[in-house]
Order: sequence, then structure tokens, then C-alpha cells
Amino acid sequence: MCRSIRPLRRAGSPATDEEIQAAALQFVRKVSGYRAPSRANQEAFHGAVDEVSAACRRLLASLRPYARSDEGR
Repeated sequence: MCRSIRPLRRAGSPATDEEIQAAALQFVRKVSGYRAPSRANQEAFHGAVDEVSAACRRLLASLRPYARSDEGR
């Protein structure tokens, strides 16, 4: 989808807030089609970045440590 978004889940090195924010920004840019939104769309654009960042933080915090992919079968 967006090649500049790097995986943020890493063993032994949690993602920083800056990395999460950068990934969210890239995602919102891709989805919206804006590199930089117009003034009329800035609030919606930046709000979306904040929401995606928050969702990413929740996701990363809730994932279990690395385990075998066949676990639970």
C-alpha cells in the first residue's frame, strides 16, 4: 500500500511516538490524496492523523509478544 510506512512492531525495540506519528501521517496522505491539505481541510486531515496514531498505539500495545504463527490451532 504505502512503501514508506515501515513495520513498527519489532522485538526488543518498541516504536517511538515519532515513528507512529510518521506512519499515521503517511497513511492519511495516501488515503486522502493530499501531501499537505488546504486550509479548509487541515482540521480534518490532522484529526485523522491523530486518530490513526491513537489506533496504532492501541494496536501495538495489545499485540502479544512474538509467538509461533500456528499457535492456537
